[in-house]
Amino acid sequence: MTTGIVARDSYYERTGEHTYKPTAHAGGAWQTDEQHFSPLAGLVVHAIEQHLADRPGNLTLARISYDILGRLALDECEIAVETVRPGRTIELLEATVVINGRPVVRARAWLLASLDTSSVADSPHERLPAPEELTPWAMDEEWNGGYVSSIDVRRMPPSRRGRAAAWVSSPLDLVAGEPSTTLASYIALVDTANGVAVQQDPTAWMFPNLDLTIHLHRQPRGPWTGLDTTVTFGPTGQGLTSSVLHDIDGPVGHAEQILTVRPL
Repeated sequence: MTTGIVARDSYYERTGEHTYKPTAHAGGAWQTDEQHFSPLAGLVVHAIEQHLADRPGNLTLARISYDILGRLALDECEIAVETVRPGRTIELLEATVVINGRPVVRARAWLLASLDTSSVADSPHERLPAPEELTPWAMDEEWNGGYVSSIDVRRMPPSRRGRAAAWVSSPLDLVAGEPSTTLASYIALVDTANGVAVQQDPTAWMFPNLDLTIHLHRQPRGPWTGLDTTVTFGPTGQGLTSSVLHDIDGPVGHAEQILTVRPL
């Protein structure tokens, strides 16, 4: 009889220096043979941090914006990272995700120098109730896919359609056998926002997001990602998901997602 550490489940497995294979846990909510964008967003941050791993300096990710260019098939993806604007105090990086030979995501990340501004740190946003104060929500009863089935969601009772606050965590590793930073693991849960405060029944309406932009005024702590979310539908097929982002210590930033709203 042999004993040892049992490997944890993960969203991705590394297949090469810059390539990753998604597992079934990365399956999407709209189509189960596609990737949910949430873990892929975290994987992009993981790749960016590896790109920066051997670099000296004290730069912190302050904004990352993703444009979703095409179908996110549940297939092997390659992530290339390049420096667009180098600098000691401000730097701009770009990451491109390629699946089946086609670019499907482009992301740009602004890195800013870390300074001590604790004496003026402040935010007008109230803290969310702690995760343990909220009731678990079976999100997979309303949404499909391996990703939704993998996460622990604690949601406040929605006050109205399109308005909810929730905490999200995951017991899975981002990449099998590799440590991930708190930041990458945190961002890997942010795209869940579009499903926690729905405006309309997703069996009657589609409202996938075409992008995700995250601004951070503070680096988050894990393991919970807090989403104080508002979803707005306009009259001509566009929508917007807006979230104040939290960790257990309070607000850390904002996230915005533009939606294409279509009847099924």
